[in-house]
Amino acid sequence: MSIEQERNVAGADLTGYRVQAEDGRIGKVDRHTAEVDPSHLVVDTGPWIFGHEVLIPAGTVERIDPAHRTVWVNRTRQEIRNAPAFHTGRHTAGLHQTHRGGGGPLGDSF
Repeated sequence: MSIEQERNVAGADLTGYRVQAEDGRIGKVDRHTAEVDPSHLVVDTGPWIFGHEVLIPAGTVERIDPAHRTVWVNRTRQEIRNAPAFHTGRHTAGLHQTHRGGGGPLGDSF
């Protein structure tokens, strides 16, 4: 994804969009995304992990289909399952600093 495309992701309201991993559907973009910095999305994995919300870098978004309200990410369901959990009440600064540069399962975007 180009820098320009990342800026478009960061500025877009993707709340409610389905999230499609490389190996299948993983959940939807959660309303809490507006509470975190623009370089991350909060993904509600829904019944797949019983309402588990995780934080993924916006840079993992490969494409967006507004007509079908779907976001494709370049990670597997397992990688997303292992992403840092999003906790309401904690704000971006703490989560962002904790995972920045960690090179975790979602890459160096953290």
